[in-house]
Amino acid sequence: MRTKMKTSSFVILMAVGVVVALYTLMPFFLVCINVFKNANGIVANPVGVAGMSIGQLTANISNVVNNSNFNFWYAFGTSALITIISLALLALFGGMAGWVICRNKTKWSTAVYMTFVASMIIPFQVVMLPLISTFRDVGKFVGLSMLQSIPGIVFAYCGFGGAMTVFILTGFVKTIPYALEEAASIDGCSYEGIYFHIIFPLLKPSIVTVTILNGMWIWNDYLLPSLMLGQNGKVKTLPVAVQAFVGSYVKQWDLILTAALLAMIPMIIIFLIAQKQIMNGMVDGAVK
Repeated sequence: MRTKMKTSSFVILMAVGVVVALYTLMPFFLVCINVFKNANGIVANPVGVAGMSIGQLTANISNVVNNSNFNFWYAFGTSALITIISLALLALFGGMAGWVICRNKTKWSTAVYMTFVASMIIPFQVVMLPLISTFRDVGKFVGLSMLQSIPGIVFAYCGFGGAMTVFILTGFVKTIPYALEEAASIDGCSYEGIYFHIIFPLLKPSIVTVTILNGMWIWNDYLLPSLMLGQNGKVKTLPVAVQAFVGSYVKQWDLILTAALLAMIPMIIIFLIAQKQIMNGMVDGAVK
């Protein structure tokens, strides 16, 4: 009887999982089939396979890459630069913050940690308007443009991505034996040496996890770049640059979907390669 109940429960769970997976993958499926069509074919039959051809896919890619208004390679390079710098700073300072918070057992360190955790539940839409006005005022004060600039949006990404980074890395630091640091300190190692020679190498699995998670978010983000960089600014990321194919009366769906697919491919490849590392890092950092 129990075996039958377990089998029926397994079948139900599998059925639910398949339905959820299909629902989640449907937008990606629509993108994949429609990049093989022209604009008229997409409008006429967006969910069917009729009208698909390799030649049309090649033409769509060529039109996207060579479009002067879109400027694919410039937007790709800008997105890559912003993503790489943001991830490097998050990994470096997030690990430092997690280490200091974990090793200093005081009320202040607990308050700082809880502030990081609490900030994770605040929706971005609540702070986006004050963020723009604050960055504008700060830019005037320091004499450096924080809007429509790469340093400004990198600073913003470090702020918004710091909470999850510190949360995961702090949990992972707790699993590192404190005896390692004591032994290094007795041997005359400085605090900087302890972190960069002992703690940071041991944090690599968890750092890979937060780097990939933050990287997928930063690479695919549209709202923050559109607010800080502007849709008509000189600095454009890939999601913002796709706006070039959207007009007031005409939307070039063949080029929009092709550009979206080209933007998704790097993150999809990275995620498929490192998905096991992501899950292991999440478990090690958040559960232990």
